[in-house]
Amino acid sequence: MADADIESKPVDPDTLVADIDRTRAQLASTIDAITDRVSPKKNAERALEQVRQRVSQIDPVMAGAAAAVVAVAITAFILVRWRRH
Repeated sequence: MADADIESKPVDPDTLVADIDRTRAQLASTIDAITDRVSPKKNAERALEQVRQRVSQIDPVMAGAAAAVVAVAITAFILVRWRRH
């Protein structure tokens, strides 16, 4: 088995520091993203925003009509039950 030729090359200290700073910034960004992703508070806020978006797309007239149908159905059910007793 031949030995690998590993020669150390001179590295400019400024380049090395810049690489370390860049890696540190990437790591901090990754940690922030993970923290945001697993945060119960942030997850609740995202879920609430999704509900708000869905509700804002509902036509108010259709929502009112649906509520009226439900109210009439409940009233009819109560009247039928009341008359039987």
